[in-house]
Amino acid sequence: MTTLNELQPGQVGQIVRIDGVDGIASRLREMGFVPGESVQYVRRAPLGDPVKCSIHGCRIAVRSGEARRVLVELVN
Repeated sequence: MTTLNELQPGQVGQIVRIDGVDGIASRLREMGFVPGESVQYVRRAPLGDPVKCSIHGCRIAVRSGEARRVLVELVN
């Protein structure tokens, strides 16, 4: 298991859980980051933050700190 932030461009992971019970965790869930969903890591911004990922056919940019809270299992 790893975090969304640690994936490499093009890798796909299945969301296992979102760490935390605060507003940020809630907002991530509202954007579609829920357990069981697949998320693809697209790329990192030139200065390293934010990271762009694809979930539900949408491209979403999240801060690196938020991406560290999304635990995923790699999908081959």
